[in-house]
Amino acid sequence: MTIETTDRLSSGDAASEIELKLEIDQAAMDRLTTAEILRNTTPKVIHQVSAYFDTPEQDLRAAGVSLRVRTAGGKHVQTIKVSGGAAAGLFARPEWEHEVAGFEPEIETGSPIHTLIAGKTLGKVRQAFTVTITRKQWVVVHDGCTVELVADTGSVSASDRVTPVSELELELKDGRPSAIFALARELGVDIPMRLGVLTKGERGYRLIDAAMSDAIKAERLDLAPDTTTAEAFAQIVGTCLRHFRLNENVLRRHPGPEALHQARVALRRLRSALSIFKPVVADDRFAHLASELKWLAGSLGAARDLDILRQRVGDASHPALLAAHEDAYTTALAALDSKRTRDLMIDVVEWTALGMWRTQPLDPKRVHAPAAAFASEVLRKLRRRIKRRGRDLDHLDDEARHQVRITAKKLRYATGFFQSLYPDKRSRRRFKAFTKHLEALQDHLGILNDLATAPALLDRFGLDHETVLPVAEREPILSDATDAYERLMGSKRFW
Repeated sequence: MTIETTDRLSSGDAASEIELKLEIDQAAMDRLTTAEILRNTTPKVIHQVSAYFDTPEQDLRAAGVSLRVRTAGGKHVQTIKVSGGAAAGLFARPEWEHEVAGFEPEIETGSPIHTLIAGKTLGKVRQAFTVTITRKQWVVVHDGCTVELVADTGSVSASDRVTPVSELELELKDGRPSAIFALARELGVDIPMRLGVLTKGERGYRLIDAAMSDAIKAERLDLAPDTTTAEAFAQIVGTCLRHFRLNENVLRRHPGPEALHQARVALRRLRSALSIFKPVVADDRFAHLASELKWLAGSLGAARDLDILRQRVGDASHPALLAAHEDAYTTALAALDSKRTRDLMIDVVEWTALGMWRTQPLDPKRVHAPAAAFASEVLRKLRRRIKRRGRDLDHLDDEARHQVRITAKKLRYATGFFQSLYPDKRSRRRFKAFTKHLEALQDHLGILNDLATAPALLDRFGLDHETVLPVAEREPILSDATDAYERLMGSKRFW
């Protein structure tokens, strides 16, 4: 997903250029040309072969640098790009491009890449993978706005591994930025399209790493020191969407507990971000989007609960449990495959970039205020809340402990969101200790919550409580949770 914006967006004016990337199943791509808006339009067709280069140790990738030579129409064009952070969300990238003699890159001393990568390292650069694409381009007018549609089909290859590429990009050329989102939803009625979060270069590296079918954990977010509250929120939403979409793709191809868990974690992080930033971003769309995200998370919940129960019961599960587990996954996958979910992802992106909270903020000063000040306020409030709710933790009932767990989870996500805003050595040291105790508390409370909610499931399937959930487990875990709470409250703040 690439959304390019300018500062004018948050001051009320429309952006002059905006682009949306979508993934389409290859079987559905052929139907694109029969869409009403393209039916009488002849596309421009371009065949491209792009070679991406890196060292065997992937030094360029580690530095956030992409080096590519693309061949099309008999010309070879070299492109150097520098990433500004996570690929999802709102971001811009410096880029250098010029024509070269052949398929080999030209990285002589005068090249800007030397300001980023040491010459000794550049001497080890080799071709890493190849992207072969057939590109179709249309320029259409939709609801009075001019939009360029670019459909790419082909493959990425690295050694003996190959993965398909099938994606659509919509770029606004003239008119209202909301036009590309409206067009995407209109096309999506007949052609299933999902938010795209991977560049072709990232696909190549994931192919090299054999990570195409692995569940993905949340990536570290690096916010610049001068990031505003609005841009911090936009980048956080972008990383959460990316986290979800990567795991959604894995889950749809290879349904399994880890991908499901990570997809739910991504949704929890996203919902926590909305809750944390609510004083800044609550507008006419906020409640609807929050409700839809809650629905989607809930659609995956039953499958996760039964994953956990099956882990406790073991492989010799009862037939009724196995059948319920299969049904829960069918329900979860149906939710992921629904137009409701596909549109929700597009809606969140549109709202993040163009919502009234950005274009017509109730409190412009707060939207444009430094993110660090907002972060410190949030972390302070959440810590105070968990301190108040967690008193006498070992004497609280299950529901009260569950509320402590929810607060701990939100505080943990907030620490991850804002960690990079406190880069000094003392803050990093304190952060490490603080999050260690916070994660321990959350883990212990999570187990206690499973123990509290599992009996209903055990009764449903006629399983023996004591065999599956020995009462003796509860007390030591509760003691560990209480100790973790005390250590957390004794930890120095890193903000």
